[in-house]
Amino acid sequence: MSVRILVVDDEPDLEALILQKFRRQIRDGALSLFAHDGIEALAVLDAHDDIDLVVSDINMPRMDGLSLLEKLQEHEGRVSTIIVSAYGDMANIRTAMNRGAFDFVTKPIDFGDLEATIDKTLRHIKLLREARQRQAEAERAHASLSRYFSPNLAQRLGSDTAAAELEGQRREIATLFTDIANFTALVETLEPSTLGGLLNDYLTGMTDIVFTHDGTVAKIIGDALHVLFGAPGEQADHADRAVVCALAMDDYAEAFRARSQNKGIALGLTRIGAHAGPAIVGNFGGGRFFDYTAYGDTINVAARLEAANKQLGTRICVSATLADRVKDFRGRPIGDLVLRGKTEALRAYEPLTEAQYQAPATKAYLEAFAKLESGDPGAMAAFASYVGSQPQDQLAGFHLKRLLNGAKGIRIAME
Repeated sequence: MSVRILVVDDEPDLEALILQKFRRQIRDGALSLFAHDGIEALAVLDAHDDIDLVVSDINMPRMDGLSLLEKLQEHEGRVSTIIVSAYGDMANIRTAMNRGAFDFVTKPIDFGDLEATIDKTLRHIKLLREARQRQAEAERAHASLSRYFSPNLAQRLGSDTAAAELEGQRREIATLFTDIANFTALVETLEPSTLGGLLNDYLTGMTDIVFTHDGTVAKIIGDALHVLFGAPGEQADHADRAVVCALAMDDYAEAFRARSQNKGIALGLTRIGAHAGPAIVGNFGGGRFFDYTAYGDTINVAARLEAANKQLGTRICVSATLADRVKDFRGRPIGDLVLRGKTEALRAYEPLTEAQYQAPATKAYLEAFAKLESGDPGAMAAFASYVGSQPQDQLAGFHLKRLLNGAKGIRIAME
């Protein structure tokens, strides 16, 4: 370990003795700086920010060693200090130790004792350096992880070297995708400064909601978010978190859209798709980049459920696989969707809040859907009656249009 030591003493013979006794250390680049009082020592410290250890006498002109120690405390522990005092001068030695000196030696100086004391102090400095390095690494890790993980999870990962490596592993997760409808077209009409502020505010609000529910932001691409629950940390309730988070994000996005429209910005609605299942998750950014993400069919299905909202007229579309893992799930069935690239159908739901689920309109929808699912000829009339009373319900309108075009049942091929 390369260490520079500053010796502070007004005795003219001491510098020559130290130069003679510590030739090896001086040759190794350690003991090489001298000052003759506290004022000169402070000037040397200001000129050399690589000094780790100060060996200082107490009794010196202009500024004594005790006053120097007070000044060194202002450097917030940048240097360690060994104080030198006359034998028996315990009052000053005690004062020096109270002012932050690491150790002391007495005069006349026993150079063997001085060397042992310096070696002990250097070991302390080494440990201090290593601790500071670990703290700096943890702070850098926390700063990086905070972009992806909730503050609590980032703090835990940042302080755990093994966890921070985040190697790829297979996990059971819940995942969701969000996207703003027609955002690309909107970009062409906005000034860059307006677009930047709009997108930053939107994404800040959305990621804050994710972090509130201890989710992980795997990616942000433009206006779209990819979110994980159950990774990297184990979350037994990852499905519940995903659904509650999706509802909160939908509520925020709708309020944000209304505020934007009041400002004359035609922001589209946010569509959300969510699914649960196995995936391979980890840091796949190579040696240069941090890219914590997930791969697998579970991820692809969630993305396609997000896209399915456009055809269905919904804002949130979650799989039955996810809904079945949620305790007391509240939602209304959408149908059995055959997603793009798939041959088997997947039951999907539109999640609802408790208040929405208990509303009379939801009961009427569920009755109409039950008729559609059972093949009851009265399904068309039931949906027509429902849409007449709830014309804003685009999902019900979607089913009515299918029925009017001759479709039957709840199996729906997605475009």
